[in-house]
Amino acid sequence: MAVQMPSAGLLLMHRLVRIRHHLSNRDMLVKIHKCRREVRTFSTGSVRFKDGENVDTSSLSAKLSSGPVPVLRRRRSLSPLERISGMLPQDVLSPEVMQLRDQNQQDAEEDTNIQVSAAHCTQEESAHKEDVSQTDCASDTATEQETQPNGLFEEENTTTSSLPTLPGESLLGFGELIVAEYRKKGRVEFRKMFELQAGTRVQSSWGVILHDDMVGQPAGRFVKTGYGIPILIRRPSLEDYVLFMKRGPAIAYPKDAATMLMMMDVTEGDCVLESGSGSGAMSLFLSKAVGSSGSVLSVEVREDHHKRAVLNYGRWRKAWSLRRGEQWPDNVHFHVADLSTASSLLAGRGFHSVALDLVNPHLVLPAVVPHLHPGAVCAVYLANITQVSDLLEGIRCLALPLLCERIIEVPTRDWLVAPALQKDGKYCVRKSPTLEQDQSKEEEEETSKETDKEESTAEAQPAFGSVPYIARPHPEQMSHTAFLVKLRKCTS
Repeated sequence: MAVQMPSAGLLLMHRLVRIRHHLSNRDMLVKIHKCRREVRTFSTGSVRFKDGENVDTSSLSAKLSSGPVPVLRRRRSLSPLERISGMLPQDVLSPEVMQLRDQNQQDAEEDTNIQVSAAHCTQEESAHKEDVSQTDCASDTATEQETQPNGLFEEENTTTSSLPTLPGESLLGFGELIVAEYRKKGRVEFRKMFELQAGTRVQSSWGVILHDDMVGQPAGRFVKTGYGIPILIRRPSLEDYVLFMKRGPAIAYPKDAATMLMMMDVTEGDCVLESGSGSGAMSLFLSKAVGSSGSVLSVEVREDHHKRAVLNYGRWRKAWSLRRGEQWPDNVHFHVADLSTASSLLAGRGFHSVALDLVNPHLVLPAVVPHLHPGAVCAVYLANITQVSDLLEGIRCLALPLLCERIIEVPTRDWLVAPALQKDGKYCVRKSPTLEQDQSKEEEEETSKETDKEESTAEAQPAFGSVPYIARPHPEQMSHTAFLVKLRKCTS
């Protein structure tokens, strides 16, 4: 032990000399001091200083928990030099190190005082805000009681905001037919026709909409589902109705029905014969064309098709009366019969035009042509070209006074036309023409800067003509539906 003690003392003195030599550099001390001043410490426990004095901050944390806590930085870890200096006694430390310790202690006390003052300020501000909010609420309730006695004023605002603003406009009501659709990037992702009923809802992959939420709303409005997807609700047109109504056999599509009406030159007040009621699509178009002063005789050979046509016709008339407040003309008379043998239905009748949708229309033409006005048109709806050949051959063999004027197919081609968008969803902006090669680089840089500015300003709302458009055929096109044959009655 007598030999080990001097060696231990020499080792300690050697370390102290090295430490003092390192701390003699004034710049290093200044850097350490700056680093310690930049870092602000905060702890919920007690902070221990050199003289063993404890500053309890638990009460401070309890005070700060009631209000917003200020943003505090984490405590910086001590360097090895600072750890050694904290373990050494004060008599062996240099004056510079002692000065640095005193400054650190003062900084810690200042930080604690600042935090306490900040906590008091936040508490005072929160208390002041509560007082102000209470006074504001009291004043608001007072003004509401003055301006809205018994809460009637608010109800009047809600009712007046939902009232129609245009002449002839009506709000949606129970019993009406509604079409709900969702479009994404120009395509119809969801479309459904239904009748508004109390306590019912529309279910789709994009969410649920309650029927009660649609009642009292104007048509053509977007209603959000439970997922926040906007769904457009609107009233169906006659074209929408015939496409989405329940079917028995295939229908005459609107594009073909419109062409047949043009061929037949149907006007208001005409008397029209239809053979092949089907699902009632052509009956509805003829009913609209002839008006309340005209009439349509619709004959169907099958009982199930006849029932379906009557139901679809009656459903549309009911929805129309709720929608417009007036009755759709009841001008279509449905019968179950075979025209080739039902001469009693046609006795004493004359027709301005005839529409046939049969598999073998040439079999009923001998019974129909005598009741067709001279010069009137008979439009025939046929599914394939073989039926067209059979029709013309039947007319030739029967020597009927009919002239085949046209055999057409009505194609339609949908297009997608939309502004060009970038990958981030922003509009593309037209760029200036390419500059000549001999132009200097400085001018190119200037033009690039100008285009960048234009693009940045165009993000909000591009100017007219600055956004290019992309046009292409729609990927979903309607294929062949039918051949239309136009026959005109002629006399020798």
